[in-house]
Amino acid sequence: MSQSDLIRVTRLDNGLTVVSERMDRVETVSLGAYVATGTRHEDAAENGASHFLEHMAFKGTESRSAAAIAEEIENVGGHINAYTAREQTAYYVKVLKEDMALGTDIIGDILTHSTFDPDEMERERGVILQEIGQANDTPDDIIFDHFQSTAFPNQPMGRPVLGTEGLIRGMRRDTLMNYMKRHYAASNTVVAAAGNLDHDRFLDLVQRHFADLPTEPAPSTEPGLYAGGEFREARDLDQVHVVLGFPAVGYGHPEYYPSMLLATLLGGGMSSRLFQEIREKRGLVYSIYAFASPYSDGGLFGIYAGTGESEAAELVPVTLDELHKVQHSVTEAELARARAQVKAGLLMSLESTGSRCEQLARQIQVFGRIMPVAETVARIDGVTVASIEAAAARIFRSQPTLAALGPAGQVPNLSAISSLLAA
Repeated sequence: MSQSDLIRVTRLDNGLTVVSERMDRVETVSLGAYVATGTRHEDAAENGASHFLEHMAFKGTESRSAAAIAEEIENVGGHINAYTAREQTAYYVKVLKEDMALGTDIIGDILTHSTFDPDEMERERGVILQEIGQANDTPDDIIFDHFQSTAFPNQPMGRPVLGTEGLIRGMRRDTLMNYMKRHYAASNTVVAAAGNLDHDRFLDLVQRHFADLPTEPAPSTEPGLYAGGEFREARDLDQVHVVLGFPAVGYGHPEYYPSMLLATLLGGGMSSRLFQEIREKRGLVYSIYAFASPYSDGGLFGIYAGTGESEAAELVPVTLDELHKVQHSVTEAELARARAQVKAGLLMSLESTGSRCEQLARQIQVFGRIMPVAETVARIDGVTVASIEAAAARIFRSQPTLAALGPAGQVPNLSAISSLLAA
């Protein structure tokens, strides 16, 4: 039986999409609601609302208390969780196959009948403020917020997922309720499941428990406008944390797969160019890696490194030299290794019901269809040395963004970096 025979997609009259993949050899089901709304959909005054909503979803519904939600799932040995990203908020559970009905019921309940109890909201406000404080105390975490806001200044795409302390302290109950009413629409949501299940039974459960999702269309997204620039903050730290990045492409762009493989061979593992040259040969860092972050309408390509104050002066020029080299010196052996790493990561993830569930929802929301694994593998195999070098040339000759946190006096400024890149 092929993968396409095991995956079924149903679009309901109210706009809700239901997708499932049957996996007969497992004893569990992972299922979730994936809402195509996140930080980039928030107005400036409501920044942090998506994440606050994610927290409040578990704090009580019309028929369940916060404790009851946790107890009902854990009584059957299941797990429930959620996350907020820039373009998506997800609520998901993993349960034994016989408890699929309970899992669907609870996820539907928290999405359609949450009460936003004022006392629970005040307690959770304190939890989120602690989370913001923890992020601010973690330099290799908060540096990415500074990088994002510098790349996309004064716009939703650049705002922090957690919001700011001032906005969270002032977040009102009606702000959260109105945000949920506007953005948590049936047409904006995919309910996905993967595991030992029957699609028709799952569909019946979804129709029953998600019937009260709003049917009005969700607001449109403000385009992300990359600007680039420099952020620098001196802190009394042992290391300086640096992110250097560039505008890149989104999911549907022809350079999507070349940029993924570029990130892998440049800084995706111990055999990558940056790791070998900067850590292994020169001993300048403990951690260095490259990343490609695609969005629906664009993306970012970046390099992160943590280094000592005195090593920073050598780190950046050596890194820029590697960015020059990769534009014209990629080898077939490197490409083959990068392909193997990316394909292995994809195929290994398919062994998890949770990963499969999430991939189903993401593909529906990004591509409007389920992309067969064979097609994804063929696209990875279709990347050539020339296409990687062309992607590198386009990315690394564009306007950079620099974020540096810590004893950053030896990190060259953006003007110097731009000159070295253009040389």
